[in-house]
Amino acid sequence: MRRLWPTSLPGQIALLVAVALFVAQALNFALLLRERRAFRFAEITLPAVTRLIDAAERTTAPRRMAGEDRMRGVRLVTNRVPPLRGEAETDVEQAIRGGFADAGIRVGHIAARIRPIDEAEIRERGIAGRRAERLRRMGAVLDAAVELPGRGWLVSHTPWPMAERGLLWQLLAQTFILYVIVLLPVLWIGRRIAKPLRQLAVAARAFHPARPLPAIEPSGPQDVRLLISAFIDLGQRVNAMVDEKDRMLGAIGHDLRTPLAALRVRIESVEDDTDRTRMAETIDEMNATLDDILSLARLGRPSEAATDVDVAALVDAVVDDFRDLGHDVDFVEAARVPLHLRPNLMRRAVRNLIENAIKYAGAAEVRVETGAQAVTIVVADRGPGIPVDRLDAVFDPFIRLETSRNRDTGGIGLGLALARAIVRDAGGEIALANRDGGGLNATIRLPR
Repeated sequence: MRRLWPTSLPGQIALLVAVALFVAQALNFALLLRERRAFRFAEITLPAVTRLIDAAERTTAPRRMAGEDRMRGVRLVTNRVPPLRGEAETDVEQAIRGGFADAGIRVGHIAARIRPIDEAEIRERGIAGRRAERLRRMGAVLDAAVELPGRGWLVSHTPWPMAERGLLWQLLAQTFILYVIVLLPVLWIGRRIAKPLRQLAVAARAFHPARPLPAIEPSGPQDVRLLISAFIDLGQRVNAMVDEKDRMLGAIGHDLRTPLAALRVRIESVEDDTDRTRMAETIDEMNATLDDILSLARLGRPSEAATDVDVAALVDAVVDDFRDLGHDVDFVEAARVPLHLRPNLMRRAVRNLIENAIKYAGAAEVRVETGAQAVTIVVADRGPGIPVDRLDAVFDPFIRLETSRNRDTGGIGLGLALARAIVRDAGGEIALANRDGGGLNATIRLPR
């Protein structure tokens, strides 16, 4: 059923209007048909019944009429059962029986048939003048036969209008005219509304703070133009807020790094080597934390341009950096697959995942899997894993599974958040899953 329902706004409006017009025309047809039948009963059926009753009463008069004598358009047939052909009309039969019952005249069988009449039959029967014109206009004849027990059959022939046939063609013609007059303007109005709405939907999906606002001109009805203008104003305000945020973050980074650099110089005068080393580590930790926070906050509008990058070579280079530092990191060689992304940011995302694996498991296994639709980077370890109910929560900023404040064992909770933001900016997705036998799989999926 859903496939039959149009997806476009003009199609839906046109379908609803067409259904409404059809229902209205069907109701109109039913009312007209009822009115025509009531008119036909009053103007044709009742007079025909009256003539039959009058003829039946005259057959009992002292002066009987011969079997083929005419009584106001009614014949009395005594020597045979009159053959009738055509479509039965039970309503007329009931009306005849009811009329004779009201008149107190006993009757036997009653038959009423409707049959079309053509020009040849009119000429054959010698009918002319106004009666012939009436037969031509009506198009059919009602043949009625009433059995009078012991006396014969009363037979009448009455012009009968083919009202239903003409009414049906009239309804079809009216419906076609209404569809042409109503549906064409409705389709035009629907397209006039839908086209700017589709353009607005495309612009809304394409909107990104890192790119200029998509060009879209307000068009269509006034309400749609106001909606498009409101979207343009909203996009401009969002870009202005992001610009202000970038300026604020730049100022904060500058204001914080300056005193940290000054502290780094001052600790050189500390004579105790242990205290000086701890102070230097604290300053380095503060610088690293500041870098993570600023990187996460600025990720919506990165300064690095996207370029074609060999993913396997990029991951291999990151693994080599960890090996140079003496860490146990294995890399499974993979086919070279170029993707369009920001290399420094993606390198940082992979580095964060490997750092977590080393921090909690002491070693990491890295592999790149190439598929027809996507390239997958998997960082696996044999650490303690993560509770199933926390697999999604650990991606939130400043969420730490290790409750101590030791950065070496728990960090500050920005590594996974930054990695997910980088991967999503590249159009991919990142997920964590516990391994069979213990450990964790961190998977980056990038579309090709």
